[in-house]
Amino acid sequence: MNTQLPVLVVLIPLLIAPLIVLVRNPTAAWALFGAAAASSFALAVQCLLLVQEQGLLQAFLGGWEPPFGIEYRIDLANAIVLCLVSGIALLVTPMAKASIEREISEPRIYLFYACLTLCLTGLLGMAATGDAFNVFVFLEISSLSGYALIAMGNSRRALLASFRYLVMGTVGGTFFLTGVGLLYALTGTLNMADLAGSLTMGFDSRVLIAAAAFIVVGLSIKIALFPVHAWLPAAYAEAPSAVTAFMAATATKVAAYVLLRFAATVIGPVVVFATLPIGTALVWLACIAMVAGSIAAIYQTDFKRLLAWSSLAQIGYIVLGIGLGTDAGASAALTHMVNHGVIKCGLFVIAGVLVWRHGHATVANFAGMPQQSPWLFAAFVIGALGLIGVPGTGGFISKWVLLQALIAESAWVAVAAVLVSSLLAVIYCWRVVEIAWFGDSDASQPPAAASRTPVGATLSLAMLSGLVVYLGVHSSWLVELTAQAGADLFGVGR
Repeated sequence: MNTQLPVLVVLIPLLIAPLIVLVRNPTAAWALFGAAAASSFALAVQCLLLVQEQGLLQAFLGGWEPPFGIEYRIDLANAIVLCLVSGIALLVTPMAKASIEREISEPRIYLFYACLTLCLTGLLGMAATGDAFNVFVFLEISSLSGYALIAMGNSRRALLASFRYLVMGTVGGTFFLTGVGLLYALTGTLNMADLAGSLTMGFDSRVLIAAAAFIVVGLSIKIALFPVHAWLPAAYAEAPSAVTAFMAATATKVAAYVLLRFAATVIGPVVVFATLPIGTALVWLACIAMVAGSIAAIYQTDFKRLLAWSSLAQIGYIVLGIGLGTDAGASAALTHMVNHGVIKCGLFVIAGVLVWRHGHATVANFAGMPQQSPWLFAAFVIGALGLIGVPGTGGFISKWVLLQALIAESAWVAVAAVLVSSLLAVIYCWRVVEIAWFGDSDASQPPAAASRTPVGATLSLAMLSGLVVYLGVHSSWLVELTAQAGADLFGVGR
């Protein structure tokens, strides 16, 4: 079906970003970002519904059909990702106002929202486009704005974290662009659908093998897959809280989606999972990431850094599903993208509340929280249970679907890694609970002026915590949706 809806999903935030710069008012900038997120989310949901009813959505920019023009192409897989990215942006909006006013000086707030809107634009564009070079363009838009957002953190360490992210991100982008260039040299087209058709006869091409390797390595850096993950812990820990809540739930997920898209439909499973040992490598690296990330999280005293290392482990679950090279694995990866995005966004919102109250977010800040802020502690418990994968939360559904996919492939080492990582998650989550109940609450008392939690943060947390439970209790629609998306991705014979 030809429609301009996919274009509007990306175009609206792209147009709003310069408008924010022109307005220059912090409150207006916040409202415009919220409007961009709400518009994109409404359009993304409409795209998802249309895909379910009528199948593939296509939009040709300027009326030029591929391979000469740029195509936006929406199926179930990227419709889910579009809903995730825009939905997270919308859920972060209420908490962002008070959080950013506390963490960023007023003259820079409008620039912050302009960069955040551009980051949203880039991530939506990566998911919506059907052009390989356009993926790189949007990747750089999201990355460049992300570097600026992280650098706006309220300590000098944020500058170092941003620079490290910039260096590694540039390397990752260069690898990805090199791979895309090799694909163009081989086929003469950049349209993903045309690439998939042109590459069916090129399994033995060394150029294709090199392109696949470059693309996988480049995207692995953007995903922060072990061992090219060094940028992630500092970036998440030092960035403003609203940035971390948004990027932790979306940026690595979109990069993982792009990896899944190229592996399953552009380059194809025969090259990625049969000709080259990429699938096996991804599975092993994912297993190491799950265990190593969880172990590192146990030893963190900074709450945001704890969540960052936890994210490294959770990224392992997503990459593990992709590395299986099956429709069930793709379904598990997409399911965990959604569930982990919601869970981790909620936990980073809690970190934002701690920064708002104390000026920093350490595990020690949880001391006395069950008595002082029972609702805030309850929100943490819900998020922690989701990370562990306790029944009744979205995290359980993700791990259940993933374990089913692993058992079907007799990947018993990976099954063991998932279980060990979950047990380690119990340890680092229990550390926080133990400090909350038995820590020195007098030392963690916030200043009287900051004892109340901003209304916007309360609203964001309530919605995110409710979603974690909802996705655990009423999960059949999401599992069916991702199962169909996975089947569609791997449905083309290669």
